[in-house]
Amino acid sequence: MRRLLVLLLIVLAPLSPAWSAGPSQTMEPGQVLRGRFVQERHLSGFGAPLRTEGRFVLVPGRGLIWQAETPFAVTTVITAAGLVQTAGGTETMRLPSARLPFLSRLYDMLGGVLGGDWRAMESDFATTRSGDDGNWRMELVPRRAPDQVSMPFRSIVAKGGRFLDEVVLAKADSEDFDRLSFLDQSLSRDSLTGAEASLLDSSR
Repeated sequence: MRRLLVLLLIVLAPLSPAWSAGPSQTMEPGQVLRGRFVQERHLSGFGAPLRTEGRFVLVPGRGLIWQAETPFAVTTVITAAGLVQTAGGTETMRLPSARLPFLSRLYDMLGGVLGGDWRAMESDFATTRSGDDGNWRMELVPRRAPDQVSMPFRSIVAKGGRFLDEVVLAKADSEDFDRLSFLDQSLSRDSLTGAEASLLDSSR
């Protein structure tokens, strides 16, 4: 679960105008980012990665809707209030942010980035940025030793152009890693659908 939270929350960080080398497209209040994702989990002992595909909706100030479609239909919604997960129309998990110190800490860090304060991330990560708006790369390495409670990974590498295109997250205690690719992304001022608004409201 913690690895999934990191992958979902890191989607928020690169959409800040504070990046010196990062996406040329930043989000403004009232905008909605939609797209598709492919997550590949590379695990030792498996000949091929475990693959999940789906769609996402990101709304500044409200939250993130992450809808896995294959191999299983699972919807995860993350807001400042916490995390709610549903499958087949049934709620399977509800975790208030107060019960997830790890989630709360990531929100603190990424909230600072979205506000233009890179110090919020750089106090916990050594960051290396390179490239330009059209082709950029960022690597984040925890400043303290990785552990399964607070920092369950040893590095995060993000790449992209106009948008965040790829995130690779390396697990702390093995050679396992997750690769998350973003496709068909679009930024608009379209209103949320009734279903999208209902999902975001349900996590309050």
